[in-house]
Amino acid sequence: QVQLVESGGGLVQAGGSLRLSCAASGGTFSVYHMGWFRQAPGKEREFVAAISWSGTYTFYVDPVKGRFTVSRDNAKNTMYLQMNSLKPEDTAVYYCAAARKGPTTLYTSRHDYGYWGQGTQVTVSS
Repeated sequence: QVQLVESGGGLVQAGGSLRLSCAASGGTFSVYHMGWFRQAPGKEREFVAAISWSGTYTFYVDPVKGRFTVSRDNAKNTMYLQMNSLKPEDTAVYYCAAARKGPTTLYTSRHDYGYWGQGTQVTVSS
């Protein structure tokens, strides 16, 4: 199996930027589709962005499109989420997730991911 550890969260003012990292170990990173999810207090965990195993394909939920960029470096076993122009509504615990690659290029449902990190808090102040 693969273990995932997120880092890079913190407190930032609206309009600022953060770069999250997800370090993977214990598996062959390149065989996994990867994704980012977030969960605000009392809310359901929601999809944010995903990237295919090779990094060829990416997909973003509409609220973050144009502001967030997901990337991966398979040589470093790491996925990133660059978050720019942050808004208070982006405040949440951000989780990275991994899924074994399958017939589709990437996954957007949390139910498709079998491996999860512990999360990193992102707080955007007004």
